[in-house]
Amino acid sequence: MSDQPDLFGLTPAPETPKAILPAGLPESWQRALEPEFAAPYFHDLKDFLVQERREQTIYPPAADVFNALRFTPLDDVKVLILGQDPYHRPGQAHGLSFSVRPGVTIPPSLRNIYKELKEDMPGFVPPRHGYLKHWADQGILLLNAVLTVREGQANSHANKGWEHFTDAVIKAVNAKEERVVFVLWGAYARKKKKLITGPQHVVIESAHPSPLSEAKFFGSRPFSQVNAALEASGRGPIDWQLPQKAEE
Repeated sequence: MSDQPDLFGLTPAPETPKAILPAGLPESWQRALEPEFAAPYFHDLKDFLVQERREQTIYPPAADVFNALRFTPLDDVKVLILGQDPYHRPGQAHGLSFSVRPGVTIPPSLRNIYKELKEDMPGFVPPRHGYLKHWADQGILLLNAVLTVREGQANSHANKGWEHFTDAVIKAVNAKEERVVFVLWGAYARKKKKLITGPQHVVIESAHPSPLSEAKFFGSRPFSQVNAALEASGRGPIDWQLPQKAEE
């Protein structure tokens, strides 16, 4: 009789996995990413990270992992700058691609970004810090494709589930009706171009600002291109000038 239907509701229905909702996430991201937070892969990723933090030093700190989404609600996104994975040295990563905490030495790639900004945007004065929250506050989603990393081991959390999640973030931004400018630096980021299908959007791509490819990055003038694309669609330009003193 075991193959007979349960007529009396005695067999418990399989439980639907509960969503793992990061604290402090804007409602617009909660709505857009709800299926991801409940998906089996996201539960597996959470279990992996719990174990990793028991055994390894992981960056950024747990409270900062989702800062890119916290600082820039989906409704406010005007620009998406895509990085690969977080900085893996102590004190650097805090959840925004290319950004470091106040008081931390500016990494080489960000120094090159500042050099290009100075050439591209007249009047830009490079600050003495690498804290980019001023950009996030204006609608620049500073997203890494992978949101965590082991200390001293670049790409150590690749292929653990983060890419699936951040692809969903990119798709949510692509679904916006108003124009978003996607900035893709380097071969890794440029592979994500296939996710950007909305004809209203603009993609700006070039070499990565890393010292390994800086010669091809310099002169690409992405920042003025971003502002031109935003203004052409009636959206306000970005104020790329960062405060001279970092403010958390």
